[in-house]
Amino acid sequence: MRLRRKPNLGARLERCAGLLVAEPELFRGRWRGEFGFDELFVELGCGKGRFTVDSAAAEGGALFVALEKSADALVTALERALAEGLGNVRFVNGFADFVADFFAPGEVSRFFVNFCDPWPSNRHVKRRLTGRRFLELYLQALCPGGEVFFKTDNLSLFEFSLREFEFMGFVVAEVERDLHRGGPVGVMSDYELKFHGLGAPIYRCVARK
Repeated sequence: MRLRRKPNLGARLERCAGLLVAEPELFRGRWRGEFGFDELFVELGCGKGRFTVDSAAAEGGALFVALEKSADALVTALERALAEGLGNVRFVNGFADFVADFFAPGEVSRFFVNFCDPWPSNRHVKRRLTGRRFLELYLQALCPGGEVFFKTDNLSLFEFSLREFEFMGFVVAEVERDLHRGGPVGVMSDYELKFHGLGAPIYRCVARK
């Protein structure tokens, strides 16, 4: 489903320009030093930014860099972060395909992949953000012991992802097939709140380099 075009998109983006990194490749290898943080967390596909903003607020000692390809969704994420006055979050209007261009080897402590498109057709398997093509990029960018936090409501994608993580040499832990069965756990994204409200089980795992 396509998002509706946001009114006054250009002006709204301009008001949040301080949080939007226009040329992320210039910070490659320099993110932590440039912004003064010991750890770098990267969210791939932040949508409207609820997870990004709430996580950054909860973990002020880490720099959060959130990638989102849709400017219409990104502007809401930017406005959320601006309203909270957060100094440890930046946004990039970009794709996961460019992880190696934006982040140097060993620079990232943690990737978050939340409710990505499952791309159910076999002919689209290479587009899945937990497929080996992308996992190779994450492995390169992650520091030793770095992690990928993955959540989805799609069981087929989850089982596929577990196999791909193991194939690529990750150590898979904290596997949950109904994360919130005993009550809400951790920070939720907008999609997660929606699916949890509908009673859908949420699948989660952590894959360590």
